[in-house]
Amino acid sequence: MENSSKIQKERHLQKGIIETNQETDSTLVNSLSQKDIKVKVDTARNLYKIECDVVIVGSGCGGGVAAAVLASSGQKVIVLEKGNYFNSTDYSSLEGPSMSQLFESGGLLATYDAKMMILAGSTVGGGSAVNWSAAIKTPDSVLTEWAEENGIPFFKSSEYCSAMETVCRRIGVTENCVQEGFQNQILRRGCNKLGLKVDSVPRNSSENHYCGSCGYGCKTGDKQGTDSTWLVDAVNSGAVILTGCKAENFIFGYNGKERRKKKKKSLGVTAKSLNNKITKKLQIEAKVTISACGSLLTPPLMISSGLKNHNIGRNLHLHPVLMAWGYFPDSNLDLKGKIYEGGIITSLHKVKSDSSKVRAVIESPAIGPGAYAALCPWESGLDFKQRMVKYSRTAHLFSMVRDKGKGEVQTEGRIRYRFDRSDRENIKVGLREALRILIAAGAIEVGTHRSDGQRIKCKGISETELEEFLDGVSAVGGPLSKGENWTIYSSAHQMSSCRMGRDEEEGAVDENGESFEVENLFVCDASVLPTALGVNPMITVQSIAYCLSKRISERLKQEAFSKKS
Repeated sequence: MENSSKIQKERHLQKGIIETNQETDSTLVNSLSQKDIKVKVDTARNLYKIECDVVIVGSGCGGGVAAAVLASSGQKVIVLEKGNYFNSTDYSSLEGPSMSQLFESGGLLATYDAKMMILAGSTVGGGSAVNWSAAIKTPDSVLTEWAEENGIPFFKSSEYCSAMETVCRRIGVTENCVQEGFQNQILRRGCNKLGLKVDSVPRNSSENHYCGSCGYGCKTGDKQGTDSTWLVDAVNSGAVILTGCKAENFIFGYNGKERRKKKKKSLGVTAKSLNNKITKKLQIEAKVTISACGSLLTPPLMISSGLKNHNIGRNLHLHPVLMAWGYFPDSNLDLKGKIYEGGIITSLHKVKSDSSKVRAVIESPAIGPGAYAALCPWESGLDFKQRMVKYSRTAHLFSMVRDKGKGEVQTEGRIRYRFDRSDRENIKVGLREALRILIAAGAIEVGTHRSDGQRIKCKGISETELEEFLDGVSAVGGPLSKGENWTIYSSAHQMSSCRMGRDEEEGAVDENGESFEVENLFVCDASVLPTALGVNPMITVQSIAYCLSKRISERLKQEAFSKKS
């Protein structure tokens, strides 16, 4: 008890956190002052005026890195986070409470037509606190495309390559896994039997990390999200994190009398606490403002603040996913474990075309009993009960594509998405391959989550019967489609909705992450990716944020030097 109590007290970010859900109007000013933040009460306008050098909206892969880099360079940094702070010992590992506390819209966020369910972190650490630990570097082919086709040479620079190495070191990326969990054993075994290549997936955890609940926050504290790495660096350098605090709009001013390309300059952010005991709004005044609240929230914030660039809120990519399942009874002694045990993603298979182009990536998901129940098609009460009884040994593999389809998110919570025909074809190819892998690994029954309960018993089936079944597997429409059968797609990666471009016609921000419309307003999150990435984006987002925040730091130093001169 004594040891666990000690661990509980050692909250990594305690020295820099102000949890506004525990504050009142009478205590907030004192809490800010204790952390060397200048604050004045403006009773006439019913707000707190707070001063700093840099304000960052969001604490995930982008915001966490930017906070660390800028605070360590001597800037006074304030981070605004809508979600709450959880230390490793605060996590419950229970699906219901975790979804409610750690995810956007309680994990029940969908596209406007309900065809895609979207998972996005909403807590200190953002997606890095609840992701599945995959730490994959930006593929060379993608870097070449972004540099040459999108006209952003930064992505083929030594600066970016060095940043990836720095990021991997800071978050403790390891290349191997001592013991794979149930689903990854199945993926590897099935691929080996079919003669397919399996890649090991690096993770931001130790090699012996055997935690199946990292998607609900890593209770062991082994996974190195921004909440236990970059944000720790930030608060150790004097940064302050305000939790339970939602940004409402950016503050702009006229950009001087001299002729400048940008007529506006950023002056800070207006925000409010989600705690009704704090009745005044927060006006945070800063030299630099960084939006790092993710691809679903950065565009609505920019649009509601009056920005007009036509790329803001468009070109949204989602890495759409469909899942295949296979049942492995406990009598199969070669495969030990349950689907909720072990590292979530430790292996993957790339489905390639004849020209060696990647069409889909097959990985394993974290899927709790509630999510499983929601995905299972309804056939009868008895069938549903039988499925739930088999839950712990029903392995899932998913087919994920680097989508050409695009979506829009211009109003918070209103997400529209349209598939490209090639995306559906590639998902289908990956889904069929996932079913083959499950069968080769020893599943006695396999299927999809299509509305008609599509499945097949594997014992004794001929190759012809299998191919007939696989021929019937397709990427059908969503629940509002006109087809007889439908399914629900999933997305855990959102990107490109404020994409970086060579000019304002092609992007919302330049290669420094700065808005084409407002000076000193930057974006440092997945929304700046020029296109879909095709792999888990954590390393890419952190590496971009590292480079951009280094550049911002240099600019602030130069401006300070110019003023002295």
